[in-house]
Amino acid sequence: MSKTIKVALAGAGAFGIKHLVGIKNIEGVEVVSLIGREFNKTKEVADKYGIGHVTTDLSDSLALPEVDAVILCTPTQMHASQSIACLKAGKHVQVEIPLADSWKDAEEVVRLAKESGKVAMCGHTRRFNPSHQWVNHKIKAGKFNIQQMDVQTYFFRRTNMNALGQSRSWTDHLLWHHAAHTVDLFAYQADSPIVKANAVQGPIHSALGIAMDMSIQLQAANGAICTLSLSFNNDGPLGTYFRYIGDTGTYLARYDDLFNGKEEQIDVSKVAVSMNGIELQDREFFAAIKQGREPNSSVAQVLPCYKVLHNLEQQLSS
Repeated sequence: MSKTIKVALAGAGAFGIKHLVGIKNIEGVEVVSLIGREFNKTKEVADKYGIGHVTTDLSDSLALPEVDAVILCTPTQMHASQSIACLKAGKHVQVEIPLADSWKDAEEVVRLAKESGKVAMCGHTRRFNPSHQWVNHKIKAGKFNIQQMDVQTYFFRRTNMNALGQSRSWTDHLLWHHAAHTVDLFAYQADSPIVKANAVQGPIHSALGIAMDMSIQLQAANGAICTLSLSFNNDGPLGTYFRYIGDTGTYLARYDDLFNGKEEQIDVSKVAVSMNGIELQDREFFAAIKQGREPNSSVAQVLPCYKVLHNLEQQLSS
């Protein structure tokens, strides 16, 4: 595939804008349609990034014959159904994490992706952050093996707001969204399936209807373990911090930055063509389309993560 890939992007909020920024740096790709909940706000974003078609309905964009692929940055609860709609319309699709908020829906997306033959990818960005790629290269070279991962995912989010501090229409979820990053990354970096998983959660928020605090323990088949702490109650530094404890060193990953156990920064600028994990994720999606291959973080590759989340949900509900 040598022609310009024409893309529809659904979701003109904080994460959608991150994709638009990254795509600007990728040759042979053009965003031609932008879908958002509020037309006027969506048009403002579209005008800023030179996008000609604006709509509040994904089906309008799917009907455009020139659209080759869709990136979904929409509410979690819409991910599976919208992914299915894109695949049925004959479009390649990249859906932001999580793939779904139920095991049944995740399975259906993977089944349909296989049936359609289209590239279907899920935005498990941690696989693409230069910091985690650096660690992965060291693991693949046989120079580092994980004994333990300690991960903290902390936000202060007692109302529905996005990464820009703006109000939004949907409720986030510690298990199906934020834990998905770490569950998938742990199995990916350990190169071993998760065989044990346990979770406990704090009280359910009276207005949001979700647990605001959660603790998860994981073990891979090769013996490596992971402890994940998540909170929407943390009034302090926000984000996710990963501590890799291995046989030959300790590494601290903070998004695209990496440090050793003594807090000395490691240069990861040569790991990939960009220091932007979202851009690298998008580059993989478009490269897979052009090359007719399965992408890293395909929906099939990340499916085991959602089985673990399903099992943890069953455990918590009981």
